[in-house]
Amino acid sequence: MTSPPDNNNSSNSSEKVPLDTRQLSTLVDMESPEAVHDEVLHILGLINTEFDTAALSRVFRFTVDLFEGQLQEYKACNTYYHNLRHTTDTYLAMARLLHGALLSGEDFRDREILLGLTGALMHDSGMIQESCDSEGTGAKHTQDHVQLSMDFVTKHAASLHLNDQEITDLRDMILGTDLMVDFAAINFSSSRVELMGKILGTADLIAQMADRTYLEKLLFLYHEFREAEVGNFKNEVDFLHQTLNFFEISAKRFNETLDNICHHMLPHFKARWGINENLYIHSVENQRKFLEKILADKNTSIYQELKRSNIVQMVRQKYGKTGLGE
Repeated sequence: MTSPPDNNNSSNSSEKVPLDTRQLSTLVDMESPEAVHDEVLHILGLINTEFDTAALSRVFRFTVDLFEGQLQEYKACNTYYHNLRHTTDTYLAMARLLHGALLSGEDFRDREILLGLTGALMHDSGMIQESCDSEGTGAKHTQDHVQLSMDFVTKHAASLHLNDQEITDLRDMILGTDLMVDFAAINFSSSRVELMGKILGTADLIAQMADRTYLEKLLFLYHEFREAEVGNFKNEVDFLHQTLNFFEISAKRFNETLDNICHHMLPHFKARWGINENLYIHSVENQRKFLEKILADKNTSIYQELKRSNIVQMVRQKYGKTGLGE
């Protein structure tokens, strides 16, 4: 199933990888959905040089159209945390994990890989509002968006070219991304589908937390939770403080519930980029340490420390001073 790394790609040699490309955010232009898709297609070529990518490209285009409001039944995505960028982040993390898992000895058929990547693209489709819905934003669906995403793939199974068994399997895989659901209680049709569900659950979580602008985007997530009336947070800063607990909860989920699937990132980065490091874990650790630092420093404004991509300014433009904790 797997093929050797592409030795014609100069980045496969660790000696040829510039130092700055050891940062996850420098490897692919994550702001470009097309650049992410191109990288996924490259990874699929490493997995199997004869992989039929046309079907995946159709699902990718369908996803972009959905989030950009090109489908008649739906509005454009109007949430700023659970958006197209998060979906494509998850999509790429899924492809990387699948590649690493195959290099580690796991075995998936091409159709199973396609289904897993479809799950990554569809896992937050339930956050998109229908065209007839004029109340609030898609954030109001936060608590039930996983179920809505499962229903979305059932409704659009023809457009996604899914058969009945694939619909069932894809629904179960997406259900596994719900942090409130007992993963062990999900009735997967096979151990292979269960493994794919664990890979998707890992990709969804690690893609968020390893994002270079994760800490800044948490301000958007706070306001999504606020609209959905999820959690008991006093303000944005309180939400950041409680995120420190989420790092611990996530570590336990990665290692126990999801069987440390994230370790499959390492063989991927070695084969694709010649980097002998799990850049996702490295990034998550950096995020955690920086968050601890800025929350402990009583002499500096937290908002002055969250400088990346002008996200704080974007939050203020959208929400004003609502939720300010300083």
